Amino acid sequence: MKKIVSIITAFIILFMMTFTIKTYAAALDTIDITVDKQIVHPEENVTVNIEFGTQLGAYTFDIAYDNNLLEYVSAEGGTANDTGTKVRVYYYDQQGGIAPRSNMSITFKGKQGIITSNPTEFSITAEGLANPDASVNYDDITIPIIKNVTVEPIYEDYKIALTYEGEIIKNEEKNMKIAITSPLGKNYEHTRILAEATTPAGATVKLLGTDTQGLEHDIIQSGWGDAAGDSIGGKDVKKELNVRGLFTVAGDYSIKLKIIDRDNSDAEIASQTFTVPVKEEHTQTPPPQENTPPIQNNVPPTTSGTNTTNNGASNKPQNLPKTGNTVYYIVMPILAILVFAYVLLKKKEK
Repeated sequence: MKKIVSIITAFIILFMMTFTIKTYAAALDTIDITVDKQIVHPEENVTVNIEFGTQLGAYTFDIAYDNNLLEYVSAEGGTANDTGTKVRVYYYDQQGGIAPRSNMSITFKGKQGIITSNPTEFSITAEGLANPDASVNYDDITIPIIKNVTVEPIYEDYKIALTYEGEIIKNEEKNMKIAITSPLGKNYEHTRILAEATTPAGATVKLLGTDTQGLEHDIIQSGWGDAAGDSIGGKDVKKELNVRGLFTVAGDYSIKLKIIDRDNSDAEIASQTFTVPVKEEHTQTPPPQENTPPIQNNVPPTTSGTNTTNNGASNKPQNLPKTGNTVYYIVMPILAILVFAYVLLKKKEK
């Protein structure tokens, strides 16, 4: 009897192990997460792609992000819930294992108003991972998988200008100005300004600047700025440096100004080359001439023997001047009438 009970007990245990404990845990070491771009501009999409390396019938992924820089757009491969700082995407094959998935993706967008470079990251964790028939449950991913991106605006190149007024004369110091500008410049923590010069034979040139401590520096010889470099970048960048140029020989000089990045092996950020003409002496400008009005000729010009004005009209007066002959035209008719009346009266008297 005891033998029969033992056999039944063993059979029950075997049955329970076969039909109730049908799943086991495993590590999902085939998962691969990628980001489709490393630099994200405002209003530009970036997608996180998650390849499982196997088919899953159930999963829940959490993707944490910086909502100061990015905003959630959409997800593919499950139902998404955005909390503002994290998007949870979950999936369960409701068709009993005949519609598993091997990947999913989630898309974000860079926010407007970004004016600096902002390194950030996506942090991905997962739970509830199972194969299509749920016979295998995979270990939760509790240590976040990190994917880095940078959210930054579309920067505009730096422009360098070298300006001055008037002529440059040899051996005379000339006030000049170096200006560095950009409507939206990329941020650099440590930059310096350097100058290179090509001169006429036997000539030397200096670009002298005085720092806040009253020390004078020749930009061509030693550059300008702190040895470790100065920061630059952001919106409406405008840096100006007043210098004094000194050129020893007349002729054309070529001066190249450039900005270098001390954090990147002095890589060139921007440069501009200028041709600077230097003269022996100041150019003498002729004295201004007096504007003397032309002499008026009282005799008008003639055309075909007829005096005319500038518009070609006849130079004869349009109205004749009045003279004493005009009186006769009035008196004579009156006398004629009186004589005629007198003759008539004489005839009546006869």
